[in-house]
Amino acid sequence: MKKTVKIWKMLLFVLVFLVLPGMWVSAKENRELKVVFTHDLHSHLEPFYLEENGEEKSVGGFARMMTYLKQQRAEEENLLFLDGGDFSMGTLYQTVFETQAAELRMLGYLGVDAATFGNHEFDYRSSGLAHMLASAQESKERIPPLVVCNVDWEQTLKGEKAKEGALLQKAFDSYGVKPYIMLEKGDLNVAVIGVFGKDSLECAPTCALIFQEPVEAVKQTVKTIQEQEQADMIVCISHSGTWEDEKKSEDELLAKAVPQLDLIISGHTHSILEQPIIHGETAIVSTGEYGARIGSLTMCQKDNGRWKLEDYQLTLLDESYDSDQETVDKIAKLGTTIDQEYLSQFGYSKDQVLAYNPWEFTKINGLGEILQEEPLGNLLADAYLYAVNNSDTGEQKPADIAVVPSGCIRDTLHKETEITVSDAFQILSLGIGADGVPGYPLVSVYLTGADVKTMAEVDASISPMMTTAQLYSSGLSYTINPSRLILNKVTNVHLQDVDGKTEELEDTKLYRVIADLYTGQMLGAVEEQSYGILSIVPRDAEGREISQQELENHIIHVDGQELKAWASLAKYLESFPKTEGKSEIPDYYHTTHNRKIIDNDNSALAVFVNPNQIARTIFSIVSILFVILILLAALVIVKIKKRRH
Repeated sequence: MKKTVKIWKMLLFVLVFLVLPGMWVSAKENRELKVVFTHDLHSHLEPFYLEENGEEKSVGGFARMMTYLKQQRAEEENLLFLDGGDFSMGTLYQTVFETQAAELRMLGYLGVDAATFGNHEFDYRSSGLAHMLASAQESKERIPPLVVCNVDWEQTLKGEKAKEGALLQKAFDSYGVKPYIMLEKGDLNVAVIGVFGKDSLECAPTCALIFQEPVEAVKQTVKTIQEQEQADMIVCISHSGTWEDEKKSEDELLAKAVPQLDLIISGHTHSILEQPIIHGETAIVSTGEYGARIGSLTMCQKDNGRWKLEDYQLTLLDESYDSDQETVDKIAKLGTTIDQEYLSQFGYSKDQVLAYNPWEFTKINGLGEILQEEPLGNLLADAYLYAVNNSDTGEQKPADIAVVPSGCIRDTLHKETEITVSDAFQILSLGIGADGVPGYPLVSVYLTGADVKTMAEVDASISPMMTTAQLYSSGLSYTINPSRLILNKVTNVHLQDVDGKTEELEDTKLYRVIADLYTGQMLGAVEEQSYGILSIVPRDAEGREISQQELENHIIHVDGQELKAWASLAKYLESFPKTEGKSEIPDYYHTTHNRKIIDNDNSALAVFVNPNQIARTIFSIVSILFVILILLAALVIVKIKKRRH
C-alpha cells in the first residue's frame, strides 16, 4: 500500500513540476492577437484609381474596407484595428473637416480601436483641429480614441503660440486625447501608445504645439505602462515613418531605442512594407497610402512573454471586394454637405463635369520620380497663369511665370474619363488660406532673373534627392545637364511663351511669379534650408523684400475671394475648346514642350564650361587644396633628400 502511495506521489510530482508547466507554456504560446491597420488615408472615403502592375484599377474606399473588416471579424471577434494618422486632407471630404469631421466619424464607424494624429491634421490650424474634434463629439456617433504621448504642454503654453496651444489643450482634454490607452482584447491587455515624429513636425508649419523628442517620450510612456498597468503587449501607432537610410529611419530608430515595444504601426512616409522590418523583438509595419491596401497580421506570444509576428499581409482593396451598402449610404450623406458648405461659394458642385480627358498622363505614384518635364505639370502651371491673367486681380502687370512642385500634386488625370470638380480638387487638395477656407490660395510675388535661375537650379540639383521638390513651370524653359557639378547643373534659362518662343532672362529685372501659398513659403525658405548657399528672395512690384510673415498679404483675390489653386485648374479645364458640347483637354498636353530639357552630356567641355558662382567657388577651393597638397608633397621630398645627404 505504502509502495502504491509512493508511486502516486511520484506521478503527482511529475504532473505538477514537469507536465503542467509544459501545458502552461503551450497555452501561452497559443495566445494570439489579430491586428488590422491603416494609415495616411487622407480623406479617401470613396474608391479611387491606382496603377497596379501596369494596370489602372479602382481601389480603396471605406465601403470596401468595411466588407473586408466584416469578413475578418467573422473569423476573429477580438480584432484590434489601429490607424497611424493623416486620416484627413486629400479629397473634397476634407472641406467639411471642421463642421462634419467626416474622416474621424467614419473611422469610428469602421470600428477603429485607436488612432493618432498626422501632420495634415494640423493643416487647418489650431482652430480648425479644435472645431473638428468638437464636431466629432457633437455627432454623438462612435469615434475612435486618439493617442499621442509627446506633446509638451508646458513649453507650448509658454511659447509664442500659447493662445493657440491653450485652445488645443482644451479641445484635446474635451475629446479625451491621451498619451496611451489600455484595450482589452479577449484575455489580453494591450497598451497602445501614439507618437508624432520629427519629420511630421517639419511638415506641419501651422502646428502650434511643441513636441518632446519622440524616442524619449515613448521611453517614458513605456516606463509608466510597465509601472502602472498589466500590459501583455505594447503597440505604438507612430506618425514618424521609415526611410531607406536606416540611420534616418525614425521608426527604426524608435524600435532600437525602445525594445519593449512589440509592434509599431508606421505612418507618415506612405511606405509599403511588403515584409515587416524586425529589430530585436519589435516589428515595424506599413501598408501604404489612401487605404488602397489594408494591413493585417497575427501576433503570437512566445514562452518568454514577448511576441512574434505571423501571417503578415497587405490586401489590395480592389473590385473583388464589394462595397458595403450601409457604408456607401453613410458616406453619401456626409458628401451632401460638401456642395452646401463649400463648393457653392465657388459656383460648383461635387459631380459637375469640367472637361473630357482623352490622354494618358503619368500616374500619381510615378510623378516626380524622374527629373523631366511632365504634361500634367505643364497643364497645372498653365492653369495658374490662365486664371490669374484672365481675372480681375487688381494688378495690371500680367504674370510671367507659374510653378507647381510635384509634392503639391495629389492625384492625376485619368485617360478617357470625364474630369469632375471633385477630380480637380483632389489634384490640388492641400492646405487652407488666410480666409480659413480649405485649399491653398495662389500668391503673386516678384523674383529677379537671377532668383528665377536659382529656382531652376533647385529643381535640377535638389529634386533628384527630394522628389517632392521637383518643379513644373509655365513661362520658362531651361536646360539641365545632370553630369555637371551639383548646384551647377542648369546651363541656360529663358522665358518661354505659349508658342514656344524664348527670351533671355535679365538677372536684375523683376518677373511676376505665381505659386500656391505653400510653395511661396518654401521658395522664401531656400536660403535657410541650404544654409545660405542658395537664395531666392520674394519681392513686391517695387522690389521690396517680402518676409515669410508678409506672404499672406500677397494672396491673389478675385471679387474679394481668395483664388484657390484647385479652382484655377477648374476654370482652365472649363475654358478648353468644346467637342460635341463638352470641353476637351487639347492634344497640346499630349506631349512636352521643351520647358525642361535634359541634356546629359558628360564631355569635359559640357561639364566645366560656364560655371556659376557656386561652381567657381568650389573649383577655387579644390584648386587651392590641390596646390597645398603639391606644396606639402614637395616639402616632404625636400626633407627626405636632406636626410639622405
